[in-house]
Amino acid sequence: MSWFQGLADWLYTVFVAQFDGWIVLGFVAQAMFTMRFVVQWLASEREKRSVVPIAFWFFSLGGGALLLIYAIQRQDPVFIAGQAMGLFIYVRNLKLIFNEKRRLSARTE
Repeated sequence: MSWFQGLADWLYTVFVAQFDGWIVLGFVAQAMFTMRFVVQWLASEREKRSVVPIAFWFFSLGGGALLLIYAIQRQDPVFIAGQAMGLFIYVRNLKLIFNEKRRLSARTE
């Protein structure tokens, strides 16, 4: 068997043979997680400076939660640990943002 046939067999196994609903969830989760960088990049380009919009944290939270579910289903301890830690950071950043908005709103009233 040539290296090309071996590669073709591997690609078929990874991307076709094991395709199921969990793979679809994994791709949706990864797309959502990737969107956080797209919204951050677009916001920065619009402002002509580096900014992190609130949508970045919502995409991080949504994509991270779906990726954690996917990692748990796949029983991947490295992926589980990484995504679980990230969720705490995303929630904490959203809490800090909302607390700041609440403080600023209270000052103006």
